[in-house]
Amino acid sequence: MTALQLAMRFVGEVKERPTGDHPLIQWWLSLCGFGFDAQDEVPWCSAFVNGIAWELRLPRSKSAAARSWLGMGVAVDLNVAFAAHDVVVLGRGINPAQGHVGFYAGRENDTILICGGNQSNSVTVESFPVNRVVGVRRLA
Repeated sequence: MTALQLAMRFVGEVKERPTGDHPLIQWWLSLCGFGFDAQDEVPWCSAFVNGIAWELRLPRSKSAAARSWLGMGVAVDLNVAFAAHDVVVLGRGINPAQGHVGFYAGRENDTILICGGNQSNSVTVESFPVNRVVGVRRLA
């Protein structure tokens, strides 16, 4: 099973809860050093990627910072990204510390498809402009 295949199992199934916190999101956050009582409002895109990597025994950053993934696996060019174990790191705003991370799910012209957590407060597949890509890392 690939990381993308496992990640896709959570699409539409895992969402932040209006009251209380989602226990699976809390568990993913615990893999990044948060306590099991972490709120699911904490940015959890990296925690989701860490959870999938943990399940498949792939390298993981153990950090809630999206850009922490830039040091994991092997760097690959976006033009050879493969929908399996490739992680895409996006920039967000002008702050170099901010970002977003998820699994590469494809490309459509000037947009990239990412299966990720904390996208519209849930696990979804969404498109992002290619010019936001900071790096692509192959975990396996």
